[in-house]
Amino acid sequence: MERRSVERWRITLPQMRIDELLRSRDEPVFSFEFFPPKSEQGEVNLAVALKDLVPLEPAFVSVTYGAGGSTREKTIEIVSRIERDFGLEAMAHLTCVNATVEDLRATLDQMRDAGINNVLALRGDPPQGQERWTKTEGGLEYSLELIELLREHYAFSIGGAAFPETHIHATSPQEDLQFLKAKVDAGAQFLITQMFFDNRYYFEFVERARAIGIDVPIIPGVMPILSRSGIQRMAELSKARLPDGLQRALEVRDDDEAIAEFGVSYATLQCADLLAAGAPGIHFITLNRSPATRAILAALKLMRPWDAARTALDEDSLALG
Repeated sequence: MERRSVERWRITLPQMRIDELLRSRDEPVFSFEFFPPKSEQGEVNLAVALKDLVPLEPAFVSVTYGAGGSTREKTIEIVSRIERDFGLEAMAHLTCVNATVEDLRATLDQMRDAGINNVLALRGDPPQGQERWTKTEGGLEYSLELIELLREHYAFSIGGAAFPETHIHATSPQEDLQFLKAKVDAGAQFLITQMFFDNRYYFEFVERARAIGIDVPIIPGVMPILSRSGIQRMAELSKARLPDGLQRALEVRDDDEAIAEFGVSYATLQCADLLAAGAPGIHFITLNRSPATRAILAALKLMRPWDAARTALDEDSLALG
């Protein structure tokens, strides 16, 4: 991206670590997730998405970590560029895949030296072609251990992943929740959920998490539906269940353009429901595309569904008073 283009779209927002930002903001936190491109066209798509989405003033953005740590350098480069060129708080994802503790420390040292303040600590998926997770010799087995490493040796703001529909390798929802509590106790300061398409899973998950003492912000992750093949692939990878009504609505639409239009409407209603019920924000999984996220966030800012949650809280406070 040319410097003139960057400067044209630069905004000036007060920067602070994500844990501080979540504590200090009075309104919901909106954030965007990007992934490191693997081709020249992918670079173009990312540049366009950044140009289109940055003026919406997200509270922060995050950049994923490629399978097997394959995009480590690219992740750090993009996070640094976003912070430098756009003045936004940015977060780097980090996984334990194909990395020894020494490797992880080297990566974290590089992130620290690049001025990155925020890390999303993940175990990561098994490398391509490998069905079962096996830790690297000399590496870490769980994201909990990565969080402990971060807390002991670094000053990053630490995020963790949460799974409203239960992690695919957990033996039960109860076990999964206890492991999440251990991550928070170890130092995770906020949580971002895996995508889901039925808000009931999020609401029930948050209620169960609060009941066992998990008190950090739990930000729902939302991915707008862009195509039939795309949603089928992502649902299969994440094991996110599609409600029957959503599946029927997708089946009666003939092409991806109609599905994308419906996807924007569905995600807008989904986000409005989450925010009206008090969710601390929305983390949009953009897939390096801007139109759907732009449309959804514009509608939400007009609707301001979070005002309903604030009114309900004020009424409860008055009643208790």
